[in-house]
Amino acid sequence: MMATGTIKAIKGVVIDVEFPEGHLPEIFEALELQHEGKRLVLEVQQHLGGGMVRTVAMDTTGGLSRGTVVEATGRPISVPVGEVTLGRVFNVIGEAIDGGETPKAKTYYPIHRDAPDFQDQSTKTQVFETGMKVV
Repeated sequence: MMATGTIKAIKGVVIDVEFPEGHLPEIFEALELQHEGKRLVLEVQQHLGGGMVRTVAMDTTGGLSRGTVVEATGRPISVPVGEVTLGRVFNVIGEAIDGGETPKAKTYYPIHRDAPDFQDQSTKTQVFETGMKVV
């Protein structure tokens, strides 16, 4: 079972959350809560000591209040990758924002990830279709 904490301070999109000692989420771990009927994702940015973490919200925090329960996910924010994402537009938490359904991908990568090694990158020239035409 993942740890649960409570919001102690809100300063715009910066939110301080208190967790029980010994159950502190890792840096870059995603935290989730329900806000106005939808999921709000927070990302841990700093350990403050005393069971407190400083997080950044990935969406608006208007109407959010101290004492709200927050759940640690045990994993970083990840986005879908692969063929199903080509031609699509996603937000930072991997949700489709182009009007279509969010695809179920076989592979998800964390948003904080090292770039591929230079030798793993392709140097061949290819046409990248965007659906836009230049006149």
